[in-house]
Amino acid sequence: MSEYGTGREPEELTFAAAAPVRGGAFTRTWWGRAWLQALEDTALDGQQVKAGRRHARAGAVGAVSVRPGRITAVVQDPDGTAYRADVLVRTLTEEEWDRLLDLAVDSAGHIAALLDHEMPPHLVEDATAVGIDLMPGIGDLEPECGCEAWDHCPHTAALCHQMARILDEDPFALLLMRGRGQRPVVDALQVRSAARAGGGTAAGAPAGAGDAPAGVSAAEAYALRDILPPLPEVPVVAQGPGEPPSLDTETDPEPGVEPAALEFLAADTAARAHRLLAELLAGREVAPAGLTVAQDAVRLAAGRPPGWVAGRLASGTGRSRAELDAATRAWRWGGAAALAVLEGSWTPDEEALARAAARLAEAWEEGEAPELSRSGAHWTAAGARAQLRLGEDGRWWPYRRAADGWAPVGPADRDPAAALTAATAEGERDEESPGSHRLSE
Repeated sequence: MSEYGTGREPEELTFAAAAPVRGGAFTRTWWGRAWLQALEDTALDGQQVKAGRRHARAGAVGAVSVRPGRITAVVQDPDGTAYRADVLVRTLTEEEWDRLLDLAVDSAGHIAALLDHEMPPHLVEDATAVGIDLMPGIGDLEPECGCEAWDHCPHTAALCHQMARILDEDPFALLLMRGRGQRPVVDALQVRSAARAGGGTAAGAPAGAGDAPAGVSAAEAYALRDILPPLPEVPVVAQGPGEPPSLDTETDPEPGVEPAALEFLAADTAARAHRLLAELLAGREVAPAGLTVAQDAVRLAAGRPPGWVAGRLASGTGRSRAELDAATRAWRWGGAAALAVLEGSWTPDEEALARAAARLAEAWEEGEAPELSRSGAHWTAAGARAQLRLGEDGRWWPYRRAADGWAPVGPADRDPAAALTAATAEGERDEESPGSHRLSE
């Protein structure tokens, strides 16, 4: 646990030691992988890096201290011998910080991503373009260890692997290593944003930056107070959609009209309208659905209609009930994209498959990775009930064998190693999976 949220900005953050972990990808974010890539590019001996990864998996890294220019932890060898390991990182100059913050404030998306504890890739790319290396590169992770190794040893490599996990959860730790923690960065972004909005300049920004139109004087605006109508109140979204009307009346319906089906469709329409209104009022852009009839039937079935309605949806789209069950499981994990992976077929290019194979080999220790047989975009683990499926958008979907065939068991991931970890995870409880629900008979 770090010291963020204490009301003061510490010069040093301490992250508690992590429990041992086996198998799977070591880091799940692109910035965590970039950090480990810098370690692999810097270390002269790849065996030391692998030994460090085993140390980190075994939980041999103690609490990690992060401060400007340095990270520190005590790492234990398998025989119990403990060594203090340090990794040094160059801090940014004041001038570099000014340029980086100006880049960040130019995009509301950069600020939103940072506040959501994500490292926006375009910010890193823009910073690199102006000569600021935010992510470490070759030679940027300088080791110091009590074992007196002159290059990266298993102890500093283990520390770097543990730091990758920390960066997954808190990319602000990288900014602290570069010289400033979360509170100073956020405060500086707020000052610059306010200066841009008000037409002024922030401290350290060049004159003329962020100029805005002069606007209306306060006296003129006040004089118009009785002429201009008041602004309407922002509507408040109800907690949920309204109840659809009941069609259970004493009047017999027209031939071919099913009141229960109409009630279900009315409830579905109300729920969609409520969701669209909430997203629009929250400032989120709403893209049109653009679903085919077959896709919309699966979306409706995912809303758990009465059994006979589900039967009509299945027969109306040429599916059996079992096929509709599988389609709704996929829909709940990822909508139309997941459905296309379940029901579609395509042949990916060999370059994409080669990159995936290399990534999987990198993520597992020797002898730990399951053997995979490949058929087009489907990779199946030998001797396991696990499979990976590659979508045309480049994302990997985890599948597991069920009684009625292969079924998706999680959301898609750009990293095939992370998707394979989800597919091979033990102890999954189908009752809690969005894709586990079978349509009522």
